[in-house]
Amino acid sequence: MFRLSVIFSSALLLVACATPVSHTASQMNTYDKDTEYVVDERADGFALTISYSRYQFIPESSSLTIACKSALTALAWDISERKGKKIRPLNEQRIRISLGRNGLTGITSCQANAIVEWAE
Repeated sequence: MFRLSVIFSSALLLVACATPVSHTASQMNTYDKDTEYVVDERADGFALTISYSRYQFIPESSSLTIACKSALTALAWDISERKGKKIRPLNEQRIRISLGRNGLTGITSCQANAIVEWAE
């Protein structure tokens, strides 16, 4: 019986917590209640990394992926407006995304990264 409870507890810990792969080691800034971000300046623009998390009773990774890409794109345009520069449209296929879910809390997380280039 003890062995069964140890196996069950170990399996629960393995299934319960999956975190997305981090694309940056820098300290993130808060954008809104679901989103944090970091900007790494480049000569031709900037690299943008966001961490987007929200509660989902029923996990829907496709809807979270869309929301994560949308948050990254909106933030890229906000940053460019603050800097007074225009950016090239982001290519969705070049956005790197990693998803994770904590089964105990119901929080689904996404970390996304993209290179944003200045328009010439």
